[in-house]
Amino acid sequence: MSDRDMAGEAVGGVARLGRAIVLLGLIAWTWRFAAPLGAAAESILHLPNLIFHEAGHPIFSVLGRFMAVLGGSLMQVAVPVILAVAFLRQQNRFGAAVCAWWAGENLLDLAPYVADARSLQMVLLGGRTGAEVEGHDWEYLLTAMGWLHLDRALGLAAHGLGLVVMLAALVWGAVLVWRDDQRASISTHSL
Repeated sequence: MSDRDMAGEAVGGVARLGRAIVLLGLIAWTWRFAAPLGAAAESILHLPNLIFHEAGHPIFSVLGRFMAVLGGSLMQVAVPVILAVAFLRQQNRFGAAVCAWWAGENLLDLAPYVADARSLQMVLLGGRTGAEVEGHDWEYLLTAMGWLHLDRALGLAAHGLGLVVMLAALVWGAVLVWRDDQRASISTHSL
């Protein structure tokens, strides 16, 4: 669905209402995920995010070990960015705003993983901690770059950047819903 129909009219009332409801849900999720590091990783979104994360490892493996390991996190953030671009190409700015929000949420989802690189206490996909399986992605990546001592700071930075992206996407989505409402109001009054 695009932001305008074939005649160039603003999105209809049901679509505006649906978008407003989606926006309210995203606001509630953003509020829930904002405070504690790791709250996003405990949400229902973590499982689809994890699928894209795990798919990134073999996809990027052709570029060597470092990229294969980084590929999980890259893919996890890249999928919503790619979808946002696809929505923009289809002239669906609201869909792009939702996907931009999702990209920010993925940064929040990754943040505790990054921050855990030294302590290795996070329970991984196999049900064991990084300490029990000799590390995890971010322990390897940060060690390879000589940044292991920055794990907590980088995790908090990913969390903060994710929040900024999510809030910007919410503002973008709210502006789009408000503009559609204003257009509808103007067209109703001009009849």
